[in-house]
Amino acid sequence: MSIHSEYNTMTKVGLKSAKASFVSQDQISQQWKELNYLHAPEFNQAVNEYSEFERILSEFGTKIEYFPHDAKTKMDCIYCRDASIATDFGMIICNMGKKGRKNEPNSHLEFYKSSSIHILGKIETSGTLEGGDVCWIDENTLAVGHSYRTNENGINQLKDLLEPKGVEVIVADLPHYRGASDVFHLMSILSPVDKNLAVVYSPLMPISFRNYLKERGFQFIEVPDNEFESMGCNVLAIASRVCLMVKGNPVTQEALESAGCKVYTYDGRQISIPGGGGPTCLTRPLERKALHP
Repeated sequence: MSIHSEYNTMTKVGLKSAKASFVSQDQISQQWKELNYLHAPEFNQAVNEYSEFERILSEFGTKIEYFPHDAKTKMDCIYCRDASIATDFGMIICNMGKKGRKNEPNSHLEFYKSSSIHILGKIETSGTLEGGDVCWIDENTLAVGHSYRTNENGINQLKDLLEPKGVEVIVADLPHYRGASDVFHLMSILSPVDKNLAVVYSPLMPISFRNYLKERGFQFIEVPDNEFESMGCNVLAIASRVCLMVKGNPVTQEALESAGCKVYTYDGRQISIPGGGGPTCLTRPLERKALHP
């Protein structure tokens, strides 16, 4: 069993529920503008959407662990992938590039300590690193996006933690796109769903990184322009070619199904679209295993 995968069967996952993160309509009203959401989510609808999301994971057989409510965090904590990174050697606690999310890593740290989960290390100031910028290419290769959320110092600290363990860290320099205030991670444009298959949005992919993946034998499912903003590229592999994505991306969904993938969808109009966080963002995978060791 190794967590060094984006597509092996997900046996355990950490979630931060809509109730524990959004808390109430009043809190949403106070925070959504400063956190740069597209609009204020509707609390009750968000809770219902999240229940559907949880149900899909539970029915697949994934064990769910819940990060508890923490009054020091804001509503962005629902996107729990970003505050920590899971490795076979222990958890890496991130240091957020978005100021409004600065308290989330410590909240994860306290949860892991209480659960007796080993901590490999912590990204210290002035390094920044967010989990959405980190993607396993294979068991010994980790890609990290150099972005407005993840800086060179943070990447160097990540290398210091993992390279002595035999993990090669590949850096992808991300484009400016919409600037520092926008949520734009490596996994905004890349979602591996099998050993040699990934959902990508090529117009924003660094050329050298895209070529690197092609040289490794990856085939691409290309997300069309009109499905990028609706999170067509943010696809969570629950298992190899078993995918979970936001409803409303029919071209990408059909392409996945044509490639032999089973696709589950959920309504993300409140929990995903406003904050720019699809199913990969909503989950912190904690354990994955290959079906055929």
